[in-house]
Amino acid sequence: MITCIDHVVILVHDLTAAMGDYAALGFTVTPGGVHADGATHNALVAFADGSYLELIAFRRAAPDHLWWRHTAGGEGLIDFALLPDAIDDDVAAARARGLEIAGPFPGGRERPDGVRIAWKTARPATPDLPFLCGDVTPRDLRVPTGAARQHMNGVTGIARVLVATRNLTESAARYRALLGIEGVTGAEGVSFPLGSSAIALIALKDCYRREGPCALELRGGASGDLDPARTRGVPIRIVTPSPQ
Repeated sequence: MITCIDHVVILVHDLTAAMGDYAALGFTVTPGGVHADGATHNALVAFADGSYLELIAFRRAAPDHLWWRHTAGGEGLIDFALLPDAIDDDVAAARARGLEIAGPFPGGRERPDGVRIAWKTARPATPDLPFLCGDVTPRDLRVPTGAARQHMNGVTGIARVLVATRNLTESAARYRALLGIEGVTGAEGVSFPLGSSAIALIALKDCYRREGPCALELRGGASGDLDPARTRGVPIRIVTPSPQ
């Protein structure tokens, strides 16, 4: 079963500078390390709800890398991942519901402290869908815990990932096949609740870049939009949770 949003991927040109910008916005930023292929390195902004932002930069030219094509478009939000309970089973279930999805494939990175971590990923064929990221080593080796999840700006997690799509009906059908749940249709588009968060499908014309994830809403702290110069072009809004 796919349980929640795992993380969102934000491409940056200079990882150190981007870490400084996110720290200036009140986030606690943790160095992540170098990925197994050596082409990229990252830093993480981990939240109390278990999700995180991944700031990722290329260390060298890598034309064969899945995300290299995004470098031509500059910095910004380029992808996101969901967390499966058992990735092999979840991939098989999605295929049985008619979804085209590749994998699982092995992945990993080495943390700055030398600890090696491993995971498996699976990726649907269309850019409106997220990929799956299932841990092989314990998840708390991949995702920082403790003080790393406390932020001066009060953010506690991801409320929504907004995804632009060319065809809402077709995209919603693909999400149903991936998740095995029904979406909720509203004035804005179609929303799929997932744990304490949601994925909101909106029309491409309402998005600033391309088909795929285009904006974030983060939960907690003082509500408002963050400075896009510091978020590296990612539209991020902090929303205050409604009282229960």
